[in-house]
Formats: sequence, structure tokens, C-alpha cells
Amino acid sequence: MKKLLLGTVLAGVVAIGAACSNNSSMQGHDMSNMNTKKENTSNESSKQQLPLATNTEVLSGKEINLTAKEALLQINDQVKLPVYTYNGSVPGAQIRVKQGDNVKIVLKNELPEPVTIHWHGYPVPNNQDGVPGVTMDAIKPGETFTYEFTATVPGTYFYHSHQKSAEQVDKGLYGTLIVEPKNEEKVDRDYTLVLDEWMSNPDEGNMDMSGMDQHMSSMGHDMNMYDIFTINGKSGSAVKPLKVKKGEKVRLRLVNAGYMAHKLHLHGHEFKIVATDGQPLKDPQPIKDELLNIAPGERYDIEFIANNPGEWLLECHGDMEGTDGMKVKIQYEDQTNNTDKENAKENLPVVDMTTYGKYEVGSFTLDQKYDVEYTMDLGTAMGKNGMIFTINGKTYPDTAPINVKTGDLVKVKIVNNSPMDVHPMHLHGHFFQVLSKNGKPVTGSPLIKDSLNVNPGEEYVVAFKADNPGNWMFHCHDLHHASAGMVTEVKYTDYKSDYTPDPNDTTNKGE
Repeated sequence: MKKLLLGTVLAGVVAIGAACSNNSSMQGHDMSNMNTKKENTSNESSKQQLPLATNTEVLSGKEINLTAKEALLQINDQVKLPVYTYNGSVPGAQIRVKQGDNVKIVLKNELPEPVTIHWHGYPVPNNQDGVPGVTMDAIKPGETFTYEFTATVPGTYFYHSHQKSAEQVDKGLYGTLIVEPKNEEKVDRDYTLVLDEWMSNPDEGNMDMSGMDQHMSSMGHDMNMYDIFTINGKSGSAVKPLKVKKGEKVRLRLVNAGYMAHKLHLHGHEFKIVATDGQPLKDPQPIKDELLNIAPGERYDIEFIANNPGEWLLECHGDMEGTDGMKVKIQYEDQTNNTDKENAKENLPVVDMTTYGKYEVGSFTLDQKYDVEYTMDLGTAMGKNGMIFTINGKTYPDTAPINVKTGDLVKVKIVNNSPMDVHPMHLHGHFFQVLSKNGKPVTGSPLIKDSLNVNPGEEYVVAFKADNPGNWMFHCHDLHHASAGMVTEVKYTDYKSDYTPDPNDTTNKGE
């Protein structure tokens, strides 16, 4: 499978896996080249029965139908992997709706195991959040479930399974959700690029589990099984170029569905970061030859004017084995000059989002009064069965929840005390404002997010209003870390759920 997990022992450890990617075939959307071939891995006979992955489609309308099913994905000319899909493609269908629309999505499960959909970053009603055992039962094979919500907040989002998510998202179960603003500023090209990592030989994941704890602890956190990085499910020369014409305004929607942060460099052009996690930034300034660090679960919308004819790269910087494959060509139509060169190992500055854009006072400040304050100490430890990832020394479900009531103003201090592990923290159902980093107040545009990357030793203060009643997950979006404990909940004390988990249903695995 995409990246085969080694069971719970490995689930929380060193693995840094991912999900897949998406490009669309509407105006400026390019979701092609998703067919696949055969690879020499196990279960060859069963794989021969699987259909080839199809092009990622764009869906809109009053009712959208998704089917979770298996397929074979051709990542490059050498690697083909069995995957889980929504509608036969990786990434799954792009759902594209307008602000104010009532969204109705009917999900049918044709996979051999239960699934769900979580609307990542979207403030849906709690009973539509798609977390098995918390907001709903997982959808069993052969069953259907209808999700319904109103598209209130425009921007770039994505959706993925929250059932055994470290495994199912790894296998490709995700897609993108685009909510267009009522009065959208038009662009000439609108591309969606989903970042991911894969394992070229999943059979290596089937190694003997005996002695695994000792093996893992001796290897530390340097073990990275994921040796292929992809854009829209393709790697290297298999990534379809992005076509532009001179003078056009181009929007790139960058989505990280994987479990590793990726630093992207746009060659030959200035660009502006116009939104992060779907939320617009105030007066973004032009950037050139700086890296945009995109962490797991994060989305960045960038825009540039195609004013430099030729062929240019958008590429990932770094020196890991898969880095070389995470690049896409930006090709001017009717232009053949290609003088651009890869420079993935060049040391360029990384954009500091806490100083980017124009400062103005947001909804929250550091010194105002809050109804609830919570410190989230993120840690790494060895448990009975391998590495565990903790919040305030505990693993889920024993972590202390953030108890709120509707209308409360909530301040959370997030501190990463893990010596080596990065923790991209994601809050369901709400947006939070980032107020400070390492004790320094944010001096750029108000930074409104739902996913925040916290490196070892870093401390952030964030704030949000408890304005969406329910029980909501707040967890690390390296889903291996979440499955190994790094989860807590925001629990509304004045909310009564109409969902009662079936105590006899052992299939609900909401991590």
C-alpha cells in the first residue's frame, strides 16, 4: 500500500508518510496523467484485478457523489502502487462550490474496511466532522452516508478519511475542497497542487516485527521509509507541466496532504502569499527566491504574474531521497527557451509568516482577558510498545481536554518539548489566530489558521472563540504521531451530542 505502516509499533515513530495530490481539468486545472502500471510487490494476483487510477475530476452541483474504492496509481515510469481513492483517483475528486451553497455529499464505501470523510479546516457542524467514535460511526463496507453543511467560509481546504487515518490517508484517501468567494477576484489560471510522500517498495514494510522496538529506538528518528515525493500523485518527469501565457495572473493552491513539511521555491517570478489555510492575508508583499515551508495539513494560496517567458520550476528544496521528484515545470505557451536550472540544495531564506503582510489588530490580542487558558506541552517518550507522543505527559484518550462553553474566548500556549519531532497541530471545527512565536508578538498580517507547524523548542500562543458547539479533535497532523497519542479534544460543556458510540462496535478508529 501507499506507505505500509508497520502496525502500532511503527505507527507513532519515525515514519513520516503522506497522502496524495490533485490538479484539475477545468479552467487552468490539470488533473491528468493518473493511469497506472504494475509493480513487483506482493498480492500480485489481487492487484491485477484493480482498475487503473483515473484523472482527478472536478465536481460541483447540489449533490456530489463520492465512492471510496481501490485502484492502482502510476507514480512514475517505474513505480505503481495499490491505493485507496475517492472516485478512483489520487487525489480524489476536487469538490468546488460557492460561498453560501448548501453542500450535500453522498459517500459510498466500496473498500474492504470502514471509512469516513473529515472536512479538514472547515467549520462544519460537529455531527458532520467525520471522526469515528466521536461524531459518527465509521461507514462500513457497502454502506453510504450523506454529509451536509453550508459553505460559509471561502478558501482552500481538503478532505480525508479520519478512520485509521495514519493508514488510510497514507493510502490515498483524500481530495480537495475549494469554496469560491461570492465576489472572487478572478485569475487567469487556477491550479491545485497537493504534496505527498510515498514508499516505492511497500513490501519493505512487511519486515518481521520481532525486535522492532529495539530496532526503532536504536535507529532513532532518522528512519524515513518514504523515498518518493509527489505533486498530484506524480513524481519527477511524470508531473504534468502548468501552462501559462505571458501577462496572466496565476493562482497556485498548495496543499500538504502528507506527513512531512516541504519547502517550495518558485523560480523566475515574484509571488504573493494571498491566503493561508484558506484565510486571506492583509496586504501581502512580493517575495522572490524565498522558500515557502508547507507543513502537514497546511494550505497556502500564492499568486504571481506570468511576466518572464520561458520554462521555470516550482521545486522542493532539501536533500532527502525523494526531494528530487517534488517539482513541476511552469511552461509559457509557445515558448521553448529552457535555461532554468534545479537548485534544490541551495540554502535560501524561509518566509517568516509571523512578520509577513501588513500588521493590523486582529480579533484577539495577547493581553486581553480570556475565559479559558490551556498549556499544551508536546512531548515524545518510549511506551510499552514503542514511541508515544504526548500532550502534557498523557496520550489520548487520557489527555486533559480543553473544556469550554459556547462564547468563551480561549487562549492556548503550544510548546514543543520533543527533542527531534516536528508537530503540525490541527484544530477541528475552528480557526485560531496566532498571537506570538517564541514570546514575540506577530507583527505581520493577522494570521488565522487551523494547522500550525511547531518545531522542536518552539512556543506559540494562539486564540480562538468557542463558536461551534461540539466535541472537536485538536491533534498532531503527522497522523502517525496522532495514532500514537498526540490528540486532545475541545469539549463544549453546554453541548449534548445526539451521537452515542456503539460499545460493541470495534471498527471505529477515529485517530
